[in-house]
Amino acid sequence: MSNSADSPGTGSTGSGPVRPRPRFRPVRVLTAAVFALAGLIFFTSFDTAKGTDIRQDGSLLKLSDLIQQRSRKNKELDESNATLRDSVESLAESDDGSTRAEDERLGRLEKNAGTRKLTGEAITVTLDDAPPNATAKLPGYPEPQPDYLVIHQQDLQAVVNALWQGGARGIKVMDQRLISTSAVRCVGNTLILQGRVYSPPYKITAVGEPERLKRALAESKAIQTYMVYVNVYGLGWRVTDDGTVTLPGYSGTVDLHYAKPVE
Repeated sequence: MSNSADSPGTGSTGSGPVRPRPRFRPVRVLTAAVFALAGLIFFTSFDTAKGTDIRQDGSLLKLSDLIQQRSRKNKELDESNATLRDSVESLAESDDGSTRAEDERLGRLEKNAGTRKLTGEAITVTLDDAPPNATAKLPGYPEPQPDYLVIHQQDLQAVVNALWQGGARGIKVMDQRLISTSAVRCVGNTLILQGRVYSPPYKITAVGEPERLKRALAESKAIQTYMVYVNVYGLGWRVTDDGTVTLPGYSGTVDLHYAKPVE
């Protein structure tokens, strides 16, 4: 039996040599695909940039820039609103037809509501983040997680609640007066208060009897926990006597917003 049909160099009929099929090379296909993808990315980047430096283009504002911009705008609107409110109240008082007793009662209500300036002895509590390279200062405590080194919403709320408990007649957080509907909220490591954004250090000023206010701070369980982090990881804490100060009146809107059932 002839073995010519089994030879890779001849055809089954013995009519001549047969060319071997080209071998499939996936590496070549993959290389071509990578170059094609790189070209697409380069073209897309060029088309987006339009000749500008994407990293430095001032028109591409970061979200944080927009938040700060809106915060400054809210501050301007608050100041404008306060000026208009003073003008309206002055005009109303000049010819409102009310009695002296009614005016005095209205004044007491406005004072309690926090919409009028308040003068008296005050203390200020300052809270601040710990240094980013902080380590445990006392034995037996773990090395800090990033969460241990920043001021949290509950820390600010603990101070505000303790000061109210200590008989504060008025409280200012940063440059804004608190009223009954004020909410102290933190997002990340920033404070959002009545439409404006603040970064640490945070200052809380309270008008009241200084020694009683300090005693309320010392007796607060939440602040006692915070003080552990102050002593171990270096969170900022300072209480100062301010003497006689004047807190601003609340100048924002007093309209209440509430949920409504869907019809």
